[in-house]
Amino acid sequence: MKLRDIYSNLSNDIQKVEKELEQSLQAKQPVLKQASLHLLKAGGKRIRPVFVLLAGKFGDYNIEEIKKVAVPLELIHMASLVHDDVIDDAEMRRGRKTIKAKWDNRIAMYTGDYILARALSVITDLQQEKGHQILSRAIREMTIGEIEQIRDQYNWDQHLYHYLKRIKRKTALLIAVSCHLGALSTNVKEKYAWALYRFGYNVGMSFQITDDILDFTGTEKQLGKPAGSDLLQGNLTLPALYAIQDPLVREKVDQITKESQLKEEAIEEILTLIRRSGGIEYADQCSKRYLKRAFDALEILPDIDAKQSLFEIAKYIGTRKY
Repeated sequence: MKLRDIYSNLSNDIQKVEKELEQSLQAKQPVLKQASLHLLKAGGKRIRPVFVLLAGKFGDYNIEEIKKVAVPLELIHMASLVHDDVIDDAEMRRGRKTIKAKWDNRIAMYTGDYILARALSVITDLQQEKGHQILSRAIREMTIGEIEQIRDQYNWDQHLYHYLKRIKRKTALLIAVSCHLGALSTNVKEKYAWALYRFGYNVGMSFQITDDILDFTGTEKQLGKPAGSDLLQGNLTLPALYAIQDPLVREKVDQITKESQLKEEAIEEILTLIRRSGGIEYADQCSKRYLKRAFDALEILPDIDAKQSLFEIAKYIGTRKY
């Protein structure tokens, strides 16, 4: 089964989620509406809603109930992207101008707040109290992850542990929660719900590490932003952290950064050092280990079509080129 077949099989329910997303962002204030819909129309893979839908297939599947989870989780993700772009001073996302670039930082911050508020409004329709507790903890952890990323900007002495903890909070947790809440919303057995959580967490870790690899190997056309954007913004990811363990690479990077303070003209030289260091290969192996754990988590789940779909999406995430 190919990825497009999975999306095709879920197309009716994905369209319902998409419609609900658009309706949720119909603000009366014109600028808020325009800015929110600008991000929505930029598209995306809708990985989190798809995981919600597939996790729900292991229980009493009802799209009217499950969309109460799928919609707010995607809105939370969207809100975090808007805030990220302000923090990172990013001009492009998915090949389009960011909200902060098209309007300004103030509009972007309030738009992110508005989208988050809409997410919290939609999730109130979810009856399970446990689901609200899980989501509130996830939002708290995501916020801590963002603060830690700011703290570690341009910090070449950070430990691998801090990187892994940060990407858990920034990326993996929301994907894990998508799987978990999708299961809870359809009354999936608890042991299956936790297996889905573990699957989502490990897929999320692999997803972010792969993203970090692509920042070094992808083209601007593929990424929708310039290669090396993370480094330019002072965010050190796994390939770079591995590379600077080599004293010679570290010395050269220190020299370049002191001379240019990571201006654009210095990025290509640092990218070349990292690409030659083995850091990309190391990060790829790390991503594959998380992917293996994700596959292992699926083992106890019933053999239904959704299980194979989760397997195929995870495989795609670990091998994608953009």
